[in-house]
Amino acid sequence: MNDVRTTEAWVLTAGEGRRPAPATLHLAEVPLGALGDGDALVEPIFGCWEANMSHALSRRPIDVPRARGEDQVVLGNCGLVRVLELGAGASHLAAGDLCIIGNGALYDRHGYPEQVWGYDWPGSMGFLARRSRVAASILLPIPRDSRFTPRQWAAFGVRYATAYDNWQVAHACWRTQLSEEDQPTAHVWGWGGGTSLGGAHLAAVLGHRAVMITSSDRRRAQLEALGIEVVDRRAYPDLRCDERAFGADAAYREAFARSDDAFHERVLELTDGLGASIFFDFLGSPLIRTTLRSLARQGVLTTAGWKEGMQITSMRALECIRRHLHVHTHYARRDRIAEAMAFAERTGWMNPVAEDEPVWGFEDVPALAEAYARGEVSSYFPIYQVNPL
Repeated sequence: MNDVRTTEAWVLTAGEGRRPAPATLHLAEVPLGALGDGDALVEPIFGCWEANMSHALSRRPIDVPRARGEDQVVLGNCGLVRVLELGAGASHLAAGDLCIIGNGALYDRHGYPEQVWGYDWPGSMGFLARRSRVAASILLPIPRDSRFTPRQWAAFGVRYATAYDNWQVAHACWRTQLSEEDQPTAHVWGWGGGTSLGGAHLAAVLGHRAVMITSSDRRRAQLEALGIEVVDRRAYPDLRCDERAFGADAAYREAFARSDDAFHERVLELTDGLGASIFFDFLGSPLIRTTLRSLARQGVLTTAGWKEGMQITSMRALECIRRHLHVHTHYARRDRIAEAMAFAERTGWMNPVAEDEPVWGFEDVPALAEAYARGEVSSYFPIYQVNPL
């Protein structure tokens, strides 16, 4: 017998033409399909809006539905769900468990993700739905006696998990050139959103000196409460560099140079004259000149994504002479999210989502998407609620 159950969901439809226009979400009833032996039927409680969801709506770098070979998709790969039903083979879970997504990808033979659940993994159904059917194997229960709130766990599974994995690689690369005897602690800098925050926070927890750049007083208070020093981005108004304008406009170059020089002086002031040991850059091309200049010799530029520009240019000779290493990772290696969860419980390393932060309703998800795209969302971790806790 066919399973005719459906659920309400915000869907993204495939674009049309060679250059499809940016999309908006629309509400639809979508089929859940039959519950297989290894499946779980879940209800999302809280979701966290991620940059990859905005990329999907802008259809950059790909049209996600087309890439998946589907007419429409349900996005959302970060959140907290409640298990409702289980197939016969899902023995590590019980109905009522609260879970996040772990191992939420299709992996290569070494356990590194190639396609991510709730984004470009064909057939996957994300958190922008009242109900979802998932492979039970990708669910990780949160501790029943956790020191953290459900909202914090809802925001953990992408930005903080990605930061944890990215840090392992970036720090290991830095240590290939500088031993603990050479330099016991790293100067760790970051600009961007919640993933850069997760990396800087992790560095601070591990005893390194961490600095984040922000133009928000609210974010400044959050960062300082986590033991992260703050540089006010507003003091350097012309750091963003458009390469075309830089090449064509002398006044533009001069304005950029003033901000860049002042920022560089601040970097040296806060790094004992060395520069940044590790720099988390999740913004991309508009700031790459300043990011690379900010690196110390033997420094590491590290990223796991982009927000404002995918293509970057560097002077290879200078990068070689300065022995800079460039690290690129994607999401998290298999089983590393479980490792990150255990580390968080053990050390207190967790995102600063507070209970008094505003939560967007399920019906307000399109408005959240638009506000996020316009840069009008102040939280590092925008939370939306799908079902009651």
